[in-house]
Amino acid sequence: MPDFLPVEEQLALLTKGAAEIIPLEDLRVRLEESRKTGAPLRIKAGFDPTAPDLHLGHTVLLRKLRHFQQLGHTVIFLIGDSTALIGDPTGKSATRKQLTQEEIDLNAETYKHQVFKILDRSKTEVRYNSEWYSKVGFADMIGLAAKATISQMLERDEFHQRFQNEEPISVHELLYPLVQGYDSVMLKCDVELGGTDQRFNLLQGRRLQRDAGQPSQIVLMTPIIEGLDGVQKMSKSLGNAVGVLDSPFDMFTKLMTIPDALIPRYYELLTDVLPAEIKVIQEQIAAESLHPMQAKRDLARTITADFHSPELAAHAEQNWSKQFQQGGVSDDIEEVGIPLAAIAGPAAHNVQDGVPGLTLRVPKLLLHLGLVPSNAEGARKLAEGAVRIEGEVHKDLIYPVAELPALLTVRLGKKAKRAHVT
Repeated sequence: MPDFLPVEEQLALLTKGAAEIIPLEDLRVRLEESRKTGAPLRIKAGFDPTAPDLHLGHTVLLRKLRHFQQLGHTVIFLIGDSTALIGDPTGKSATRKQLTQEEIDLNAETYKHQVFKILDRSKTEVRYNSEWYSKVGFADMIGLAAKATISQMLERDEFHQRFQNEEPISVHELLYPLVQGYDSVMLKCDVELGGTDQRFNLLQGRRLQRDAGQPSQIVLMTPIIEGLDGVQKMSKSLGNAVGVLDSPFDMFTKLMTIPDALIPRYYELLTDVLPAEIKVIQEQIAAESLHPMQAKRDLARTITADFHSPELAAHAEQNWSKQFQQGGVSDDIEEVGIPLAAIAGPAAHNVQDGVPGLTLRVPKLLLHLGLVPSNAEGARKLAEGAVRIEGEVHKDLIYPVAELPALLTVRLGKKAKRAHVT
């Protein structure tokens, strides 16, 4: 029989960083019952594999799942391979593009690899909702659809807004909240986790469980974390995300770009640092006994170590300092292979040993390295003196080389990459 911590100690961990718990008193009661009987609670969170990569925004919820694991409860990581065929309308002003089953299956495999950077693999129950939806017949789906009215579905903000704007709402989208809710019935969940933007969907699970004669699940919602810009929610499409699979150097470097105001929030939602310790950090920054830059370095090192290792995080920090504080180049910068034909310039005028020298078109080099979006922007950066090649400022459109270098280090501002010209 598991030896559960006292309820108030469990709640102290579970409520850390939680945006809302519906209802909190019911969670306390379930925890007390669990402690008396020795039966762990069943905790569920569903992820639709609609994209191949997870970012740190997703790990806010995964970290809360891990807290339940650490307390001895059963965590169910539900892969919504069936719900992904519909596409969650949360936050969408238009119908999602439907994925193929092959795309969904490939994404699901990457999810399983990534989530275990946070969750304990040996204590995680991985399920797919196709287990039951592949067996649901037409009559069953009609019966599920009959459990809600159109007016109830239109209470959802996204649907209400689109209806008011006379924008299309596909019938299959209206089914999504019911289908997600039915997952909780099939899994007999005690608690379901989701972001605050999932409130409508999560509450459907409570209602459908009640209809099925089960105790209604408790809903625990986590905040939607801001991205690196500190304004919009973290999203890879917005370019403000830190990927779970990012290298240690990239992860550390991205985290060092957050606004100072985000430091306490990232500590709260992306680490297991206790609230009392976070409060001390805030007080030290306010009293100017801790510089925000140092607090940010400590934060970036802590998060990077969580996803990689303390040793790799320390190495990433050293390389970040070398590149961004000491004017050097990190040992971990990306190496990009570029065919000579893509960036070759005219033969050099000077002839050495009877062989014309090679030249490279620098704007094209910058473009192929991903340092600029266009040749014109590359030319502009050259004129500004913002480009360094092999450590030296270079302003000409052409870069002469006696022979193809094994690696060519190119730096634009604080970004650096190595070109392997072949």
